[in-house]
Amino acid sequence: MPRIRTVLLVTGAALLAKRAMRRRIDASPLWPLPALEEPISGRPRSRALRLVVTRHETVAEGVVQLRLEGDHLPAWEPGAHLDLVLPSGLVRQYSLCGDPEDTSSYTVATRLIDAGQGGRGGSREVHEQLRAGTEVEVRGPRNRFPLADAETYVFVAGGIGITPILPMLRAVEAAGREWRLLYGGRSRASMPFLEDVGKLAGDRAERLTVVAEDEDGRPDLAAFLADLAPATAVHVCGPEGLMEAVAATLPAGAVLHLERFTPHTSTEGNGTFEVELRRSGRTVTVAAGTTVLAAVRAELPDTAYSCEQGFCGTCQQRVLEGEIDHRDELLTDAERADSMLICVSRASGDRIVLDM
Repeated sequence: MPRIRTVLLVTGAALLAKRAMRRRIDASPLWPLPALEEPISGRPRSRALRLVVTRHETVAEGVVQLRLEGDHLPAWEPGAHLDLVLPSGLVRQYSLCGDPEDTSSYTVATRLIDAGQGGRGGSREVHEQLRAGTEVEVRGPRNRFPLADAETYVFVAGGIGITPILPMLRAVEAAGREWRLLYGGRSRASMPFLEDVGKLAGDRAERLTVVAEDEDGRPDLAAFLADLAPATAVHVCGPEGLMEAVAATLPAGAVLHLERFTPHTSTEGNGTFEVELRRSGRTVTVAAGTTVLAAVRAELPDTAYSCEQGFCGTCQQRVLEGEIDHRDELLTDAERADSMLICVSRASGDRIVLDM
């Protein structure tokens, strides 16, 4: 009997040790090194959620707002966005513009952009197919545009760029911080959430400057940005031209924070290079004016892709040889060691080998 008791005790202790080890490894894949709270660059990929569209409403000319409902949704902070997997399989990113305290739903808004304006079909799917009752796959939230910690804030929003700015305004107003907003658009009818920002400004008219181009022309950025208090946080979201204009006009001492609709990468290192597709036994040339994705799809037309902006991860490929010039907004350091997003990233040298 004592022998049986000893065996049971040893077996139980081994099982407990195994479970403890598994918990430690799960907490840190690099165990015995400590787990990092966040990767050095990029963000870990979020699990996909299945949410239901419970509201689809027009909130301005060409702009619809979606309410996506689920249970115990992951928390988010102002500036965060979601990846929506659309019915066609396209993946598009939309800023969250609702209440971060609401764990039962997410709210996003998108403007319809036709092909003639540079649209690639995603916004039309949102407008025409994501009706109330539709189930949609969502990834995130992720935040590449967090609200800075400052005493005073200035916000500049262009058109649909108001979406990440709106939760920021609510947050700084609740915190009792000083803020001003310049909100521009083609016309008042095309500018969503005008009533919301008006209510936040209250009776302090100096807080809000609305510039509708059909009435007022272009905004006077120099006047709006003049005499900023030292260390003022300036958050800007809108068309590339607007962001470049703000950056060029910004007084010394202010701190600029940008949210881009498309990746902004250096034009340096855009030379021609070769890509060997090892499993296919082919080699393609990537010219200075094209992407790895375009060159690869000329040979392998079924290669998966979606956003073409380095945000969604659909086109991620394993790299067998060569140095990578990473230009995406998604991969973690661990992923960047041996993979790349071929829609935006390039080779640092004259050759790279993909496991394709």
